[in-house]
Amino acid sequence: MQRKGGRRRETGGPDAGGVEQVLDELYGTPPSAFVPHREERAAAARTAGRKEDARRIHAARRPTLAAWAANLLTRSRPEETRRFLELGQALREAHRTLDAAGLKELSAQRRRIVAALSRQAAQLAGEAGHPLSQAAQREVESTLRAVLADPDAANQWAGGRLVVSLTPPSDFPSGTAPAEPARTAGPEPAPRPKPPRTAARTRAKDELAERRRRRREELERAEREAERAAGHLRDARAEQTGAQESLHRADDELDRIRETVAAAEGKLRETREDLDRAERERRVARERHRTAADAVAGAEREARASARRLDRLAGRDGSYGSSD
Repeated sequence: MQRKGGRRRETGGPDAGGVEQVLDELYGTPPSAFVPHREERAAAARTAGRKEDARRIHAARRPTLAAWAANLLTRSRPEETRRFLELGQALREAHRTLDAAGLKELSAQRRRIVAALSRQAAQLAGEAGHPLSQAAQREVESTLRAVLADPDAANQWAGGRLVVSLTPPSDFPSGTAPAEPARTAGPEPAPRPKPPRTAARTRAKDELAERRRRRREELERAEREAERAAGHLRDARAEQTGAQESLHRADDELDRIRETVAAAEGKLRETREDLDRAERERRVARERHRTAADAVAGAEREARASARRLDRLAGRDGSYGSSD
């Protein structure tokens, strides 16, 4: 199936396909692991010198659990996804052409298939280790109804990169076929004018219904904004947690290096003390050597002088003996 909307390929450079593959991989990652995985991929792109790719990857927002489950469904069930998108197109066409019989049949299919696919999404999420709450499963059902009602929502879901759940438009039929117009044999009689009080009550009811509709739409918009804000808050908290862990690791590494430096400085002091001691001992030894050398020289001079005296004395003794 060729997916629309979320899988557009850029043609701006050789790495565009790689970025799209990274984004597909990210939105197939459970929300709890999304931010660390995103930062790892962005860092790899920055290291490789692909700054624009790193910016696009870092800008990816973490999906809610319900949005991730809806993405998981379209990734894991491509054939069911294709049939569901075709059903949505047929249902929208029937709604536009006011085909009462076709709309009634397709609406019955819609209820059955939405319930079945939402159960499949819950099963897939549970098998992946992230079971859905009832509220999250209702959000998946809301997304599926929006896919049937709105072609833009269908394109977003088919892209597999939903960030938040989708909400169907309020003017789409809830499942009941429109009433067929009554057949008349001739021109319809002109309506009788309503009494002023009845007309006022009718206007008041219409105005109340309009206010309720606008309030409901505002509430839905506010809920979507709150969900997006909550997603941003979760991302910010996850990034803060990652930064805090990085800071702790950096502190530990700094303490280790400081201990190593302190030990090295202590060893250096000891080595310098050993050097000073060796130099002192060398000076003392040199002085002793010089003193000993002087003593040897004095002793040698004294020995030579003694030898000369001895020689003289020996020669004198010889002359005395010859006179006898």
